[in-house]
Amino acid sequence: MHRRAVALAVPATAIALTVSSCGSIPEDWRTPAFLRMGEDEVDERLPAVSGEVGEKPEVTFPDMEPPDEEVSGVVQEGPGEEGLVRDDDLVVANFAQYEWSGPGEGEEIDPDQASYETGAPDLIRMEEMPDELAAPLVSQSVGSRVVYVMPPLSEEERTQAESMGQEVPEGATVLVLDLMDRYSSGAVVPGEAAESVGEDLPTVVQDGHSEPEIDVPDTDPPEELTVEPLIEGQGEEVEEGQQVIVQYTGVPWEPDEEGRNEVFDSSWSQGGTPFDTTIGAGAVIEGWDKGMVGQPVGSRLLMTIPPDLAYGDEDTGMGTPTGTLVFVVDILGAVDNPPQPDPEETSEETPEGDGE
Repeated sequence: MHRRAVALAVPATAIALTVSSCGSIPEDWRTPAFLRMGEDEVDERLPAVSGEVGEKPEVTFPDMEPPDEEVSGVVQEGPGEEGLVRDDDLVVANFAQYEWSGPGEGEEIDPDQASYETGAPDLIRMEEMPDELAAPLVSQSVGSRVVYVMPPLSEEERTQAESMGQEVPEGATVLVLDLMDRYSSGAVVPGEAAESVGEDLPTVVQDGHSEPEIDVPDTDPPEELTVEPLIEGQGEEVEEGQQVIVQYTGVPWEPDEEGRNEVFDSSWSQGGTPFDTTIGAGAVIEGWDKGMVGQPVGSRLLMTIPPDLAYGDEDTGMGTPTGTLVFVVDILGAVDNPPQPDPEETSEETPEGDGE
């Protein structure tokens, strides 16, 4: 059922990327761009999908009953210039879903929610995808189009899906995914970084695709939020309410009893897997919200955040750091969130007695 829930409720976000982390991945981390379409023919049970990758597809359903097993395939290959999708990547994908109801018959499901309409591609963490959904994507290049067909749900699956509030199609489900971008472990923004941006601010040393070393000066911290670019990005500015895709490391300004400014949180401690979060909406500390909105994608930022914009001066016992904090953040991408459902429509669709 978990597999079905993923397939039937693909989340939507959107992306405005002008910097590709793929281009900054070391050559020895890339998978050779072997293309599979020349070796394997497309399964005839897949609907025919036409149109440019990244634009809304035209789907023609075969003149046959939908298959009673899962079928998937790559119907269009990307150019292979950005490396291939790995099984631990964060992937950006456009998507649309369809119901295949019978021979030659089908229609789009919730067309207003398709990313081609909302401008909100999906962010897919490959490690969290069920194997059968992830397999067709692995080793495919950016710019590829993948099609899945999942047979109609069993009665048990239908009951479970409906209990979760999902709208369940009567026929088979067809999912079209366009691979628009990818972020691999260890991705960083390109460019020559400055190590120092002021004698009273921390210095930063970062060797390629590795966690930055932050040296905090033995001075009083700034009283106000400071945001200094170590690398100036060339992308569009991050907007309030978008998701940002980042690498980051944070240390406290005040040293510990042994005189060290130990890292308290870092995406690098998770193997360098990029972190994504909504910015400017209270999902993270206020210093991040204020510091990143308006910054160009592709920037590496040194942010010094005072306590009132972080976790405060008092130990809450929750394990959060106190005092002024220092972050080094690479803004790899900026991604629009999908439009929120209308509360009135949601209320109208809620069955009477739900939750009682």
